[in-house]
Amino acid sequence: MKPVIFGLSGPVLTDDERALFREADPVGYILFKRNCVDRTQLRALTDDLRSLAGRDDLPIAIDQEGGRVARMQPPEWPAFPAGPRFDALYEVAPASAIEAARANAHALALMLREVGISVDLLPLLDVVQPDTTAMIAERAYGSDPMRVAALGRAVLDGLARGGVVGVVKHMPGHGRAVVDSHHEVPFVDADAAALKVDLEPFRTLASAPMGMTCHCVFRAWDADRPATLSPTVIGDVIRGRIGFDGLLMTDDIDMKALSGTAGDKAVAALAAGCDVVLDCWGRMDEMTDIAGRIGALGPRGRERLDAAMASAAGGGDGDFDALIATRDALLALV
Repeated sequence: MKPVIFGLSGPVLTDDERALFREADPVGYILFKRNCVDRTQLRALTDDLRSLAGRDDLPIAIDQEGGRVARMQPPEWPAFPAGPRFDALYEVAPASAIEAARANAHALALMLREVGISVDLLPLLDVVQPDTTAMIAERAYGSDPMRVAALGRAVLDGLARGGVVGVVKHMPGHGRAVVDSHHEVPFVDADAAALKVDLEPFRTLASAPMGMTCHCVFRAWDADRPATLSPTVIGDVIRGRIGFDGLLMTDDIDMKALSGTAGDKAVAALAAGCDVVLDCWGRMDEMTDIAGRIGALGPRGRERLDAAMASAAGGGDGDFDALIATRDALLALV
């Protein structure tokens, strides 16, 4: 099994994809809007991926956060609110906000499970700063670390109740980025003492089953390399100070904050200590390059993968309409 999560080019597997995936046996797959047409098509696609892999617990992931980040879209699927809605409710009614976030995530997981998706790249645990880029601020749970952690825990719990594994992101914190890492590398100048604020939600939820790195350069820890490619940030900060021991995946290695070929970036991320590389765009040449450059998933990575997928195996029950009604009644308080 190769330590990579691949994207797909469209709503069905091509012959070339099928051949590559059969040979490479990637850890899992990630879906985007281009892969999601309707319930029947999407369930057929995820069934096909599981059949090809021969693994019932195959991670099939998606970025279905709510708000601006939603790959499954109306009218086929309902819209969900983004993180700031729960932050606003927490301001006046913390317990209600936690209940609303949990109900929302539970309903979201039921929607994903219906079409065979088993991993959602949620929650964001990034702590918002006054100058945080909108790419993060419009999705995050606010500027108070305790609040971010409380809402993040509710999201992880709700997803697991619905049978879906959550992923805490973007480790060790994307909140101080003032530029979008999709387009350029963010440099963070805060010192190590200030950065304790950014680590706090991740430390609180260090037992999460999966986590995702960010592509920011933290000058206090490693002035030369983005977190995804830094043995110091991954080993000393994410595994050490945060204490995270779950499956650690990169953010999309195609983002412009990283430079080099797809294979170069994949090799560097794994060498730095990431368990799994995330390559989202389904480009055959890049996927072939990565598959040819990386080895097999190691024993510790396999243990983390198995534990992560088992963490939500007992979920899947729930009344979608009742959960949505609960969420909406609580959000109506503000």
